[in-house]
Amino acid sequence: MAAKKERPAPAKAPKSRTVKTQTQATFGGHARADLSPDEVRKLISEAAYYRAKQRGFKPGHEEEDWIQAEAEILRRIGGERTSQ
Repeated sequence: MAAKKERPAPAKAPKSRTVKTQTQATFGGHARADLSPDEVRKLISEAAYYRAKQRGFKPGHEEEDWIQAEAEILRRIGGERTSQ
């Protein structure tokens, strides 16, 4: 009769521990990602689009939408006014 092969005991799961890592850092209101001018322009363009959409795309407010969107985006990212 052949000898039975014994299997090793299954490994126990490690106890759950809370470990703080650098990726768990919180960001304050002053945090800012470095964005290229093209990325900033895209954000402004999208914000202006949604402003126009809220108005039902009624013509005649395109410049106003852009200026307000630019101010909002630049305030959020802490940037300076861009030239068009």
